[in-house]
Amino acid sequence: QVHLVESGGGAVQAGDSLRLSCVASGRNGADYIVGWFRQAPGKERDLVAAISRNNFNTWYQSSVKGRFTVSRDVAKSTVYLQMNSLRPEDAAVYFCAVGFRFNAGLILRDASDYSDWGQGTQVSVSS
Repeated sequence: QVHLVESGGGAVQAGDSLRLSCVASGRNGADYIVGWFRQAPGKERDLVAAISRNNFNTWYQSSVKGRFTVSRDVAKSTVYLQMNSLRPEDAAVYFCAVGFRFNAGLILRDASDYSDWGQGTQVSVSS
């Protein structure tokens, strides 16, 4: 089992930036796929970005392409989500999650494929 702790959320204005962090413990910090999900009130939890085990592949939801960047610091067992040009519609609770597949370049798109989840961090964006 992997223990995940997110941080970096907060209340910002439209156009501002935030960097979310997801620190993993309990297993090699680079040995799994990491996804960033978000859930707004009354809405489903959606995948925003993901990074493969080997860091070669990333995936982004179309609404955040060009604004969000996912990256990993292997030495720190930490995955980041850099969020620029934030919009009110980006407001949500953001969760990181991990999953494992043998193929090191694989990205997981379905929440049910992720085995361990963090507690979430709130992002609020005012217009």
